[in-house]
Amino acid sequence: MRKLLFGLAILVASTQVGCFVPIYSSSPDVRARELVYSSEDLRQIPDVWERIWGLDMPSLMVPYRVHGGVI
Repeated sequence: MRKLLFGLAILVASTQVGCFVPIYSSSPDVRARELVYSSEDLRQIPDVWERIWGLDMPSLMVPYRVHGGVI
């Protein structure tokens, strides 16, 4: 009985394509809007990464020596 259930589970799993629960809506209009939103989120990841790590800030290291004290 276990072998039969295991074989049936493998058969069902092998016929599935993609995720068991669909991520996007079945309506083409709603699905297109959801895909645009998710692609816009992915497009903005490098900007967020630069903002978090401070990569877009100017370097504080200058090529010449400064006094560094109060004048």
